[in-house]
Amino acid sequence: MDPIKVVIADSQDLTRFGLRYLISGEKQLLLSGEVKNSKDAINSCRENTPEVLILDYEKTEGFTIDEIGKLKSASPGTNILVISSDEDRNTIHSILEKGVNSFLTKDCDETEVRNAIYATAKGEKFFCGKILDIIFEKHYSKEDVNSCEPTELTTRELEIVKLITEGNSTKEIADQLCLSHHTIYTHKKNVMKKLGIKSTSELILYSVNTGLIKSSK
Repeated sequence: MDPIKVVIADSQDLTRFGLRYLISGEKQLLLSGEVKNSKDAINSCRENTPEVLILDYEKTEGFTIDEIGKLKSASPGTNILVISSDEDRNTIHSILEKGVNSFLTKDCDETEVRNAIYATAKGEKFFCGKILDIIFEKHYSKEDVNSCEPTELTTRELEIVKLITEGNSTKEIADQLCLSHHTIYTHKKNVMKKLGIKSTSELILYSVNTGLIKSSK
């Protein structure tokens, strides 16, 4: 199997060095480009057609939010992983709407960054806990808490809840759906966040008692 090609696009030397070191330690990853600005990033993506572009945008220089669309157009087959220290809700929401696959903060550890690269290469979504909290604060206001409207789950989320209720482990669910373990974990975390549930046992009881998923017994 050919290694996953990765391009690093970050104006900070120290960040690029850290990512370069991480990638160099992975046999399945190949660093095919390293750039400091959006113009070079576009050229590198066109020339190398990487599976993953690791990007940190900036509001004033280097890489701007508006240029993400240009990067997607230059290399449609490239999936974007943003690693940024930005925690502004509106900005993060705008970034995700532009087609970014995954989003981490710069507080994430090496394992989470590595997992994010592999998930992003497959076209999966990957968000760290802090970004998930920001996303949900954006979409679920205090007014929603008192609403009697049922919480909507996506088709994929319902599928995963069903498999959990049937007693499948995260590994078994990942194997059945051909997804990474972390993707299953992220979906599960999203569901529990939406429903205000804190444990797997509570999720199973909720799904059976409310008729969300019918018990197989």
